[in-house]
Amino acid sequence: MFKIKFILTALLIMFAANLSANAGTIGYADFQKVINDYSYARNAYKDIDNKLVELQEYAISKDKQYKAIESPIQKKTFEEQIQKEFRAKEERIYNLKTQKEKTIRDNILAACKSVAAAKKLDVILDYGVVYAGGVDVTNDIIQYLNTQKK
Repeated sequence: MFKIKFILTALLIMFAANLSANAGTIGYADFQKVINDYSYARNAYKDIDNKLVELQEYAISKDKQYKAIESPIQKKTFEEQIQKEFRAKEERIYNLKTQKEKTIRDNILAACKSVAAAKKLDVILDYGVVYAGGVDVTNDIIQYLNTQKK
């Protein structure tokens, strides 16, 4: 009986030691804060917002020109031309946004991998899914991103 208790106690100690050894391998980050504090992302979103404002201003100016046209045939031709131009501008903005967001995602992924390796973390999760434990690496990721060229 003593041997069984001893073996069970030894197994329990080894199991507890294994759990505590793996406890520090989870990192978490507030990725919304990362995006907000990442200078490239902040500038990219400002650039996209400026392009959208320019598009709105373009639409307003063309609407004024449209209202000044008296001939129905000229109005129809003008409207078709402006619709094509508007769609082309809108598509360029969409492509710019897609490209910038991909760059931001790729850079954040690279930062997470680098921080995880440096801190010897197995995984970095969003802070919303970690209720207790883990290591907060939000500021480390932001620092890494803001010291990189892009």
